[in-house]
Amino acid sequence: MTGEIAHDREAWAEVVDLDQLARWMDAHQLSEGAPIEHPVPLGGGTQNILLRFSRAGRDYVLRRPPRRPRPESDEVMRREMQVLSALAMSDVPHAGFIAGESDPTMLGCAFFLMEPVAGFNATAALPPLHSADPDLRRRMGEAIVDGAVALSRIDPNAVGLDKFGKINGWLERQVSRWRAQIDGYDKFEGWPGGAALPDLDAICAWLEANRPSTMQPGLIHGDYHLGNVMYRCGGPELAAIIDWELASRGDPLLDLGWLAATWPDPDETDPAQPPVSPWTGFPTLGEVVERYLSATGRSAADAHWYAILALFKFGAIIEGSYARACAGLTPKPVGDQLHAQAITLFNRALRRMHHPII
Repeated sequence: MTGEIAHDREAWAEVVDLDQLARWMDAHQLSEGAPIEHPVPLGGGTQNILLRFSRAGRDYVLRRPPRRPRPESDEVMRREMQVLSALAMSDVPHAGFIAGESDPTMLGCAFFLMEPVAGFNATAALPPLHSADPDLRRRMGEAIVDGAVALSRIDPNAVGLDKFGKINGWLERQVSRWRAQIDGYDKFEGWPGGAALPDLDAICAWLEANRPSTMQPGLIHGDYHLGNVMYRCGGPELAAIIDWELASRGDPLLDLGWLAATWPDPDETDPAQPPVSPWTGFPTLGEVVERYLSATGRSAADAHWYAILALFKFGAIIEGSYARACAGLTPKPVGDQLHAQAITLFNRALRRMHHPII
């Protein structure tokens, strides 16, 4: 880890005024009058900041935008608050929402507090129990599929998310929306441009030509993969789905596509390192897709299209971090790593266009 990235881990100290936070908590009757103790950052500071702390014997996790927020950062926080509140009575694993603030004048940004999650992220390390048992790891793979299935069954209208994102024309605007996102990175000085990426025109043309005629509206996570779930320490079950900043209404098949985009693919000539070690025992890519389709009744043809869309969209998003790094706005080592990942995703889309997963 470079000194620059290590410094980002401590970014919270520059932007979180603990005294002001304590006053805000007092006003919301959250352990009022007690000092905030034992602040510990969770993860880095180049993305949204997570800060765990204690107050009057209760543990909290603060979530707020990064040290260098983007124009949409406050709105992202508000959207995450909405989602976590809406999921409160559902069987979708998630961190419990405590309270939030939409007014950025309080701490310089919108933010919220949530319950800590008792669990672990498998992409960081497996506990001895899980690393020693391939069958347990297989059930971990099945559990993340089942989490996506549970989320697909949420009716946004029934949980107060009927105005959460624009659903009209959602399917038709996906390709143009994310191609425009990539083209917009030209504003960042030093970014080499879309011509340096794999054949984006071919991907866009295939997506437009093969777009499903209809969609099934629902709630989507938008960034569903092994890095964004936590598992229970004592078994294979999900403890929580985390990082809801891309959540919206749309077709839940996109979450399956996202999971497929990040799952190891044995057909690749130069496969990337698995996201979890050891990987033996986890279901195959085909088994992941089949489990989801069997549970939801969705079609393999539609799943194929959403798998390509997810690869394109995911690549478009993370290429933005590289563009910002080229302009000196984020750490260059992180940007370079994500640029390489974006190229892998676009190349995977080009290959899978003609070789469906199942």
